[in-house]
Amino acid sequence: MQITNTILMVRPVNFRMNEQTAVNNYFQEDLDLQNKEINKKAQAEFDAFVNVLRAHGVHVIVVDDTKEPDTPDSIFPNNWISFHANGTVVVYPMFAENRRNERREDILDLLEAEGFLIDTVMDYTAAEEEGVFLEGTGSILKDRVHQKAYCALSERAHEELFIEFCEDFDCFPVIFTANQTVNGERLPIYHTNVMMAMAENFVVINLDAIDDKKERAEVVGHLKRDGKEIIPINDEQMHHFAGNMLQVIGADDQRFMVMSTAAYNSLTPDQIATIEKHCAIIHSPLDTIETCGGGSARCMMAEVFLPRK
Repeated sequence: MQITNTILMVRPVNFRMNEQTAVNNYFQEDLDLQNKEINKKAQAEFDAFVNVLRAHGVHVIVVDDTKEPDTPDSIFPNNWISFHANGTVVVYPMFAENRRNERREDILDLLEAEGFLIDTVMDYTAAEEEGVFLEGTGSILKDRVHQKAYCALSERAHEELFIEFCEDFDCFPVIFTANQTVNGERLPIYHTNVMMAMAENFVVINLDAIDDKKERAEVVGHLKRDGKEIIPINDEQMHHFAGNMLQVIGADDQRFMVMSTAAYNSLTPDQIATIEKHCAIIHSPLDTIETCGGGSARCMMAEVFLPRK
């Protein structure tokens, strides 16, 4: 299946703007607040978001972060780990050194205690020693039905490791570069999942970010051949995290597109109507998390596809 009803989320204890990720995450901004106040606001946004998901029947497994070691971005677990339907767990190499501290074996124990089967752990983290990175489902967007994987290359998504991942998981790689304008210069967008969201029957994507016309045509060609309705967004909408959405399954097998309130408010009525043609929309305010973390709703949710014991 392309989507799941089970999500892992990590509740922050030391959330703040991460200076190590700000060097190439141009979505991050500083807030004129003490870190303690920023974390408090982020916790409130996190709790409200979890409550909204659960109210719609989404199974959310919440893990509390630990105060030590320092992990300001622990709220974004989808970057360091993914959980697959064949019982495989994948652990990924991270660009920022303090993000490597987010990796926790006890999370695997928790999932097994919840009744999930973990058969294999595939660990790519040795690539960090070579300065090679691939940040999970931040970097990789899988079309699980058609066995394709999309990746916008950046300092956090290296082509050779992405191809190795595709070989390991028998996926066809769709590789491109997506850029944003920073101080008049076109620079790579740090993660694929802030400019593109893959759902069962449609995709939300900022095609304007793909400067190379041949690459853009190739991406569009794959999506159309696989029957995906393309919902284009622009740069401004992307910066309100309209590309950072995730489709999930809730109560009674109902489909939902999950996003932040900022993302929802950036959409046009036609875009909303097109999404709602396929599924309902869930949104929740994530302003502090988006501003300081440079990530949004999709980044906060690690999908669990593991089989049950």
